[in-house]
Amino acid sequence: MSELEGSLYALSWNNAISVAVITLISYEYMLQFEKEVTYVWQRQWSVMTYLYLAVRYFGIFLAMIGACWGGLFYMPEAVSYGIFLLMQWSYSVYYCLAEVILIWRLYAVYNQSKLILYVLLGLFIPIIAIYIAMDIFLWSRPSAISVQEVTITPEIKYCMAVFHVGPMPAIYASIPVICYDIFLVMLAIVVLGKHLRERKELRMKPNAYIVMIVRYHVIYFVLNLASQIFMAILWADLSTVAMNLVLLFNDTAPFIIVPRLIISIWDTHADDNCVHVSTTFEDCVCWTSPPILEQHEMDSCA
Repeated sequence: MSELEGSLYALSWNNAISVAVITLISYEYMLQFEKEVTYVWQRQWSVMTYLYLAVRYFGIFLAMIGACWGGLFYMPEAVSYGIFLLMQWSYSVYYCLAEVILIWRLYAVYNQSKLILYVLLGLFIPIIAIYIAMDIFLWSRPSAISVQEVTITPEIKYCMAVFHVGPMPAIYASIPVICYDIFLVMLAIVVLGKHLRERKELRMKPNAYIVMIVRYHVIYFVLNLASQIFMAILWADLSTVAMNLVLLFNDTAPFIIVPRLIISIWDTHADDNCVHVSTTFEDCVCWTSPPILEQHEMDSCA
């Protein structure tokens, strides 16, 4: 394959992936918009509401910027490099927001324990520092990465990232983040185990919300693990196809799954028999109380 054919091949893959990203994100937003109106715009706002809006609309912004970057629309090299840096720093902010959501859910299932909240936030500060250091060292130094404008014809140009270091620094930086996610998953599993033992002793079914939250912690752990791995292997010498498939995952999966997990809990909460749906999820007692108490609360509020 000649250099010109290789450039055309890379550009066609870039544009195909860009269209796929825009289509998936737009379709997902349309699917969830009615529920968003119901559970966000027509309800009293809570901390989780603000977090949802952040991951939803900030995620859409990032996905669209990522889709347009490269070759779908022409950008001068200097502008492209600035947008590339904006994307990488913004990805870190997005993942931090997703971690905050997990922390807030654990705070809820641990009966709003201040100790749990302070411990998790205290351990989260070094993770934020790692993200900042990683963005400075890996993405913000021209000696580590640069943007190159490829000219196919005078009318057809696109930009591509050129990596100047290997994947090992990115791998080392991702290890503490993955360990922190493992810690969050373990805390979720511990509270689930305690809940299952208590319910078994009382001969009651497990609470659907506890099981759901733990399941979502595991899903997010797998998602973040995959994202960290894919971000690291971007520094390796990947083929055009592999590179674009990795970018397709990184530019869609987090921005679809994270807000969808929040919406699904609200949706289950609204479809439940509990009448406390007007309160915020964290303040609702129907998902932690025994069935007898739940029924008494429903009768008193009916």
